[in-house]
Amino acid sequence: MTQRELADSLSISKDTIRFWEKGQARPSLARIPKIIEFLGNDPFEKETETLGDRIRGYRRAHWLSQKKLAEQLGIDQKTLAGWERGDHQPTKRLLAKLNSIFIS
Repeated sequence: MTQRELADSLSISKDTIRFWEKGQARPSLARIPKIIEFLGNDPFEKETETLGDRIRGYRRAHWLSQKKLAEQLGIDQKTLAGWERGDHQPTKRLLAKLNSIFIS
């Protein structure tokens, strides 16, 4: 597949593909679900995945901002950001709620 064909399939410019390939830019959050769909896997997934990585991956795959997911969980965005950074962990109740959305 050429850069042009890939760019067309992702509705972006050929230059954007080139910047990604050279490491001069990273895909925006809005582009990640289409990239995952195209590749059939998450290229941003890590070998050892922390809770923060799982949350971030879920948000990317579902086009959610931290604010939107925090609203769905009934928590403050800063709390969610702290979980993603690994600064602190959710309570058992909120961890169960997170696990239920990861499964659904």
